[in-house]
Amino acid sequence: MERRSTTETQRHGGNQKERTSLCLCGERNQMNFESIILEKKNAIAYVTVNRPKVHNALNMATMEELRAAFHEIKNDKDIRVVIFTGAGEKAFIAGADIGELAKHDAVSGKEYTHRGQSVLALIENLGKPVIACINGFALGGGCELAMACTMRLASENAKLGQPEVKLGIMPGYGGSQRLPGLVGQGLAMQQILTGEMITAKEAYRIGLVNEVVAAAELIPRAEAIAAKIIANAPLAVQYAMEAVNKGMEVPLAEGLYLEATLFGVCCATEDKKEGTTAFLEKRQPAFKGR
Repeated sequence: MERRSTTETQRHGGNQKERTSLCLCGERNQMNFESIILEKKNAIAYVTVNRPKVHNALNMATMEELRAAFHEIKNDKDIRVVIFTGAGEKAFIAGADIGELAKHDAVSGKEYTHRGQSVLALIENLGKPVIACINGFALGGGCELAMACTMRLASENAKLGQPEVKLGIMPGYGGSQRLPGLVGQGLAMQQILTGEMITAKEAYRIGLVNEVVAAAELIPRAEAIAAKIIANAPLAVQYAMEAVNKGMEVPLAEGLYLEATLFGVCCATEDKKEGTTAFLEKRQPAFKGR
């Protein structure tokens, strides 16, 4: 199946109409987005929130486009890794669209958070690694989206935080649940209750981000990590992610049982036979995801 995608330059600049679509020629129709960009290249999907004039703030329309994009990625067997970022140099995602948020009451506010949480759950449990490239501000829902990703890389100028209490609300897209798991309860409480931003360096120190790199190296570093992942067995990567994610939610004994079960499933795959055979024959394996 032939693919045509926008260029590297267009991902971070260029004509809006050219940058908001992905053409999958053959079996699928063109997908058009207003607020995000979806590109595919070399087994990598690039998802970019594209609202730079409002620092890539999230409204529900953008969240629904992210849902559609990640469903497309989940069902595309050719895609192995996702790189997720924001357009421009000032912000990854600077938070929620406050104008939209201000209109919610108790009933609509609960529905609003449930809808958003379901998008983050899709990203977290995609079955394919998602690398967040945090360029600039990642606040509120932006920080929460980054935490739902498999790993987080930050540019040196990145600022992260959960400032919801300054607006009379609290994290609603999983921040109160995922942040303690990443940095511990005490540090999570400090961030959530003060609403203060932290630097990329501090985020690295407390374990909120995996690495801090120069802004120009953010996407190349993500691509280098993606290449290493793509070289490995697809099903083994998927099951390892499932073991880690689900194991965090259950007691150790249940997590170990899940690990043993998924290990057994791996042993029944063609990729396991290929991987062990290639090792013994001292050659590179040719994994097929079967």
